[in-house]
Amino acid sequence: MTQEEFADRIIAMQESLYRVSTTILPQLCDREDAVQGAIEKAWAKQGSLRDERALRAWVIRILIRECYTVLRRRKRETPCEEMPERETGPDAQPNLYRLFTGLDEKYRLPMVLFYVEGYSVEEIARMLRMPQGTLKSRLHRGRLLLRDTLNGEEEQE
Repeated sequence: MTQEEFADRIIAMQESLYRVSTTILPQLCDREDAVQGAIEKAWAKQGSLRDERALRAWVIRILIRECYTVLRRRKRETPCEEMPERETGPDAQPNLYRLFTGLDEKYRLPMVLFYVEGYSVEEIARMLRMPQGTLKSRLHRGRLLLRDTLNGEEEQE
């Protein structure tokens, strides 16, 4: 793959990268830093990519590690005011987004990768470095939590 093809494929993935980073990082500036850092690392290490068909999963894995690096860096900082709500993109569905952000991260990230980004269980298991059975149980529990949340909202109305 030439550098131009690589750059074109990365540019085409940008929206997906921002959506994935939104599931981990609450602040827009952190998400931008993580996406930029992931793209820089992918560019620098593009020679180590063994299979061009796995580019998306490879870059998503780099992004996830970068997001956790940003979170670790943030833990050392002292906040001076309360954190704002997570921001949604212009094409996002706010109700669906609110439901996903209400989930614990161990359920939220697999749910977004599976249902929003359309990755297979096998691809997500490789990205998150977990057994497929664990991933399937997290998807199942995440669905149950979403169902309980939705049922609770219907009862309130």
